[in-house]
Amino acid sequence: MKKKSRKRKEKIRAKKAALNVPQHDDKHELKISAIEEGTVIDHIPTDAIFKVAEILSLDRHTGVVSIATNLQSKRIGKKGIIKVGGKSLTQEEVNKIAVVAPDATVNLIKNFNVKEKIKVKAPDVVDNVIKCSNPVCITNNEQINTKFYVVKKDPLKVKCHYCERIMSKEDIEIV
Repeated sequence: MKKKSRKRKEKIRAKKAALNVPQHDDKHELKISAIEEGTVIDHIPTDAIFKVAEILSLDRHTGVVSIATNLQSKRIGKKGIIKVGGKSLTQEEVNKIAVVAPDATVNLIKNFNVKEKIKVKAPDVVDNVIKCSNPVCITNNEQINTKFYVVKKDPLKVKCHYCERIMSKEDIEIV
């Protein structure tokens, strides 16, 4: 009797390739180094981040400056953050920031820790912060400080004390 030779069937098995694909549960965060002393302004609307940088004259600041924009925020959707080493804000700077970023938070940093957290609020009266958009307004033609009344805080609308022009956030230019 002849034995039937059986051919072995070889199974082809796929090898697992080691791929560097991030797992879904990994958290990806942008990390900006901490500052030892200075100010961090957080929760800045993305359309106001560079206005805040201009208010603080960061182009002339000699210390560490970190600016991040379009970051995810649970509170406002997308936000910006500015870290400024070696700088404390003046009340005038805080008032200007409140006009362009009324929901921003100012954190005062000492020894790498938050020493004070200030929630900025748009004031009822804004003195010498905003330029009137009316070309014939007296503030644009004589040496007079501007003065505006906040008519509505969200969205921001202000009214010029002198010519009574009402301006919205898009019309606002910082002095």
